[in-house]
Amino acid sequence: MNTYIKGNYKRIIFSGENGYTIGIFKVKETNSEELLEFVNKSITFTGNFFDLNEDDIYFFYGELVEHPKYGKQFKVTEYERVKPSDKDGVIAFLSSDLFNGVGEKMATKIVEVLGENALDKILEEKSNLYLVPKLSKKKIDLIYDTLVKYEESHKTIVYLTELGFNMKDSLNIYNYYKSNTIIQIEHNIFKIIDDIDDISFIKVDEISKKLNFDEMDENRIKACILYMMKTLVYKNGDVYLTFNEIYNIVLNYLKISLEDVEFMTYLSELLDEEKIFIEDEKYYLKDIYDAEDRVAKKIKILLNIPNTNYKNIDNYIEELEKINEIKYDETQIKAIKKSLENNLLVITGGPGTGKTTIIKTIVELYKLLNDLSEDELINEIALLAPTGRASKRLSESTNLPATTIHRFLGWNKELNKFKIDEYNKDNSKLIIIDEVSMIDINLLDSLFKGLTDNIKVILVGDFNQLPSVGPGQVLKDIIESEVVDVIELKLLYRQNENSYIPILAKEINENNLSEDFLNIREDYTFLKCSSYSLKNNIIDLSKIIVDKGFDYKRVQIMAPMYATVNGIDNLNKELQDVFNKKDPEKREIKYLDTIFRENDKVLQLVNMPEENVFNGDLGIIKYIIYANTSKSKKDEIYVDYDGNIVKYLPKDFNKIKHGFVISIHKSQGSEFELVILPIVNSYGRMLYRKLIYTAVTRAKKKLIILGETDAFIKSIENNNEYKRKTTLKEKLISMNNF
Repeated sequence: MNTYIKGNYKRIIFSGENGYTIGIFKVKETNSEELLEFVNKSITFTGNFFDLNEDDIYFFYGELVEHPKYGKQFKVTEYERVKPSDKDGVIAFLSSDLFNGVGEKMATKIVEVLGENALDKILEEKSNLYLVPKLSKKKIDLIYDTLVKYEESHKTIVYLTELGFNMKDSLNIYNYYKSNTIIQIEHNIFKIIDDIDDISFIKVDEISKKLNFDEMDENRIKACILYMMKTLVYKNGDVYLTFNEIYNIVLNYLKISLEDVEFMTYLSELLDEEKIFIEDEKYYLKDIYDAEDRVAKKIKILLNIPNTNYKNIDNYIEELEKINEIKYDETQIKAIKKSLENNLLVITGGPGTGKTTIIKTIVELYKLLNDLSEDELINEIALLAPTGRASKRLSESTNLPATTIHRFLGWNKELNKFKIDEYNKDNSKLIIIDEVSMIDINLLDSLFKGLTDNIKVILVGDFNQLPSVGPGQVLKDIIESEVVDVIELKLLYRQNENSYIPILAKEINENNLSEDFLNIREDYTFLKCSSYSLKNNIIDLSKIIVDKGFDYKRVQIMAPMYATVNGIDNLNKELQDVFNKKDPEKREIKYLDTIFRENDKVLQLVNMPEENVFNGDLGIIKYIIYANTSKSKKDEIYVDYDGNIVKYLPKDFNKIKHGFVISIHKSQGSEFELVILPIVNSYGRMLYRKLIYTAVTRAKKKLIILGETDAFIKSIENNNEYKRKTTLKEKLISMNNF
């Protein structure tokens, strides 16, 4: 028999947004000998709850646990509310705050007429309340409706949790469907995937089996199609898929047999329901198709607006050359002029080609041409980047405010949408967006929706870097469409006589590696070592870096993969005590197999736009507060992202991991003073040109490569990266031909 305590909930100590509750419970009865000491006393309880009423009696089922800081607590796994059955209990219940306007006198009359089982009689037949003298219809309706809702909500939440939904999902489901919850679940449980955010197909499919849904249920198959399409699109960065891709992965997952023609009928239904889009045997998720289509149309609008002609623009450029003590080359002058004359321009180039210089000059020239004050300039220009670090660099190079795209658009967590959109457009007149190679089709669509047509847009980036994490390859597609003016900066400026990083990046990109990569330079070193000795070499090198006083916050080790002894996960464990030694003065928290310690470098794993922190951002654990002294009564980790302090509760700890070593993908949009890059043959298929190029271009002052020379050479020769399936390029070409 399950261990239980029976009694009254007294008060809440803590209540989380997912229904997680810590509170005090007055125990009246128990079936456990070890809990007998709490009878007629109070005990702390924890668990997930829909609602708790001080006037109710509850059965809490669970177990007694020993918390290391707070002592004995009752951990609740299930609970049920007990309706009062004795006369006094029923009177107290009906006269509680739950029944607004029903006082003790009226409640007593109801019990005198209907008896101690008054509640059951009311639920069985509403008209029984008419037997009570002087009870108005309004009060009868109120009592009946409140009691039905009271019973229904509790029973439904219990029903959902017993099926296997957690409390958070159960609350969301009930709050959406209310009294129709059970009907909806038993009729088509898969609909909740469409209606409610963050409930996965896998969870719903698992629960559907308990309800004996047929494995060939059409709603199951259609829900699986959508789930698998989303999985493939976001795994590979594709915008569309082929029939065979979808067909094979869905049938393999569901383990069912279905002819092509039958499968096509489900795709046709999803097309009719406007959940997917089919064009030229390409299969899109409807929202992604629409995003790509809107981006193409916005670009066409910008291209069709007449360009701006500025008088004396050459004179102003010459003036800026004198002020900045610089001489722009022919390509740079062309980029500067076209940026302000065109309504849309792409500026691309590798590291050291002067992209930052050009952006700064464009801003200064715009100010001069339009005779703007500093405040007027800030109001008219928006400087944007996909990450916090990239936007900070943009701000530092221009001496003007810059921000992330998410922050510019104003993410609203409650509404799950941006404040700046097609209905509430921003009034900027010039937008400069840096690191565009990182932007996926959905984010660019959101940005374009929030911009007026009377605007100039400058896209800056290096299309030879890795593409965005999300679907699309917008910078590459726009450039290759050849419908938008593109200025490619090729001359290298960021170098001195002994500087090699920009040259190496150019050689990698052109697959023309010289033997110079083995020579030691002021900003570059290649240290030879085998795969077997790599880990120890990285540890030894890291110790030297620490001993020489390097700030580990400005040093970044990158690796191509997570697994194996030379992978990111293992190296992070090995290097924590090198870069941030255990110290009695530093607080730490264990989470799963990770120890988070004050002063640790950590990596953000998901976008949290409401906190202005994004996937790939690096921060330092500023301080840790233990549960016994925190306001939340939970352990708290505070991470400093370049001045932006973000608080993490235990439910958020899975959103960060150690960042002493990170993947090359996660490094996009960032620059580091010193980059350490291990490259050995054991990394296998992860070694390819675009990946290595991206890693090398992250180094600002010093690059150290450790590994095997043949692995490095082979990685540069390997251009077999995954070719994303997108149609933005084709859409732009097609639109431009009409």
